[in-house]
Amino acid sequence: MTVTLRYWAAAKDAAGVAEETYGDVVDLAALLAAAVAAHPGSGANPGGTGTGTGRLGQVLARCSFLVDGDPVGLRDHARVQLRDGAVVEALPPFAGG
Repeated sequence: MTVTLRYWAAAKDAAGVAEETYGDVVDLAALLAAAVAAHPGSGANPGGTGTGTGRLGQVLARCSFLVDGDPVGLRDHARVQLRDGAVVEALPPFAGG
């Protein structure tokens, strides 16, 4: 199983890449934990308890997420199941209106 995580704005800057592919993740919480762990200074799962201590973890803790174009909203990230080939978009808060 593979899932693509696309980073936008500050998340892209913190990750240093526009997107990454991860395998063996079944839910959004596991994907975010894998992303934080893949970058130096990473910390706890941003979708679970606590926030990441690395820059990417800190940014992801403030992001909204889309899974295959559908907003995650306030759902528990551990309950957001991912399918093989899913695309997750990490959208940091944007300034302005």
